[in-house]
Amino acid sequence: MGKDEINSSALVPIVIPSYEPDDRLITLLHAFDEKGMGPVIIVNDGSSEKYDDIFKEAESIITKRGGKFISYRPNRGKGRALKTAFSYISENMPDAIGCVTADSDGQHSPDCITTIINTLKEHPDNLILGVRQFKKEDIPWKSWFGNTLTVKVFAYVSGMKVSDTQSGLRGIPYKFIRELIDCKGERFEYETQMLLECAGRYELTEVPIETIYDSKESHQTHFDPFKDSIRIYKILGKKFVKFIFASLSSFVIDILLFHLFVFLLKDSFAAIYITLATVGARVISAVYNYLINYKFVFKSKASKGTSLTKYALLAIIQMCLSAGIVTAFVMIFPGSWETLVKVITDTILFLISYSVQQRFVFSSKSKTNS
Repeated sequence: MGKDEINSSALVPIVIPSYEPDDRLITLLHAFDEKGMGPVIIVNDGSSEKYDDIFKEAESIITKRGGKFISYRPNRGKGRALKTAFSYISENMPDAIGCVTADSDGQHSPDCITTIINTLKEHPDNLILGVRQFKKEDIPWKSWFGNTLTVKVFAYVSGMKVSDTQSGLRGIPYKFIRELIDCKGERFEYETQMLLECAGRYELTEVPIETIYDSKESHQTHFDPFKDSIRIYKILGKKFVKFIFASLSSFVIDILLFHLFVFLLKDSFAAIYITLATVGARVISAVYNYLINYKFVFKSKASKGTSLTKYALLAIIQMCLSAGIVTAFVMIFPGSWETLVKVITDTILFLISYSVQQRFVFSSKSKTNS
């Protein structure tokens, strides 16, 4: 049996977390049934009793094709619903190559879902992301505002450019499914955490999909642009705080050593004492910083030899820039306090360094486009 034949027959369940759905869920399931798509796993995430009839009808549709309906109360959030489905797949569908997650509110058409399924079959080790084409005039402001801001913050913090961080249409490899069961996050922030877990470990394949809304006024979303954005930024902030801690401790070591070396070398090496002090302090602090970033901050899976080489190159470039800028400033403005100038210079270089380390030093995977 050839690779194409294996992929075409591969098992890819469709996961639909659902909270207080309307008839669009039933319409979507009928479309699946007509196209022979499935099996479908629906998780009723604590909807009130008045939605029981919709879920009963949904269950009757999906069970005909080997689907599974899971229900619990109270509402626990989209992240918990996804993890519940992932646990079911891990325990009951060992032959699956992965799954595709989709929303129940009609935003994802059967054709788009099929495209994600086929892309996952072609790239079973990649995270497949269905990305919407955002235009402010065409979509509800909640979705536009939440995604536009988060995309920019996420790109800096994660080092991975993602066009649509809040898209619920995703193809997830089986290995990643098992890892995501214990991933932090219970509500909408879970999908952001998923992308952070992917960064530097799995390749990301983006697939353009339709942007479907009934209208700006009538479309309903359970995403709260304020509360849920705060949850998302907390997750992003935690990773950056780790980097700040690692960098700050390295920074303190570097500055103290620089100050000490300036004191020891200024009289003996008047022409190059700043360069010598910078090199000595940076070599010691850089070794410490590399080790803590590799293990604690980025939890890198990249080759230690490759990442160390890249890190050393980055450290040398930073060191040269720091020494050159501080020296030039002191020469232009005689009497300047070298240590203060270095603090300001290295703060700017620190912000640049974070992005470079995320994207190039500790990353072992890259994004591909379909």
